[in-house]
Amino acid sequence: MKLQKDNAQSGWALWFITESEEELQQASGEVIDNTIASYPKRLEWLAGRALLKELVENCGLNFYGLEKNEFGKPSLIQHPHHISISHSYPHVAAQIDLNLEVGIDLEQPKKKLLNIAPRVLATAELADAGQDIVKHCVYWCAKEALYKSYGKRGLHFADHLSVKPFDLARMGDLQGTIDINGFTRELPLHYRIQPDYVLVCTKI
Repeated sequence: MKLQKDNAQSGWALWFITESEEELQQASGEVIDNTIASYPKRLEWLAGRALLKELVENCGLNFYGLEKNEFGKPSLIQHPHHISISHSYPHVAAQIDLNLEVGIDLEQPKKKLLNIAPRVLATAELADAGQDIVKHCVYWCAKEALYKSYGKRGLHFADHLSVKPFDLARMGDLQGTIDINGFTRELPLHYRIQPDYVLVCTKI
């Protein structure tokens, strides 16, 4: 597990799954939902909760599990902290903060991102990304992180979520904006690129 602490009540973490389902169930202390049939999905589910358990305990708290609101956004039971989780097997990422609504996303750069780009990127973003699959992946992850931070339905990625064009590096900062129905929020984001995945999270 890779843990990045921003302060005593904030941080994000990354988990590379090598454990069995039994080991992850023990680490998370959770009983898996048996409606999840896919073995990789079961591992992701358990690893995500084990990772959040680690983050919660690093805040000096006990982990009592997760619940979801009417929009499907997860939250901690008995704690006011904001959380976000993402997985792209065999990687799982999670973020926590006491005060700010967070968003984290992890994806593997794939050619299919070029096909869906016209539906999720605005004109300036499309022009900036060009045919660079990794840059498309950063844009996609950034918009997913913004979406998770907002936590409500009704967002259209191309119209309501925007990311300022940027120079691609191994890691860096982005400026994202949520703008829908009179609600506007600017959010700084941080991205990291590895050979097999891209990670973007809200910058605390």
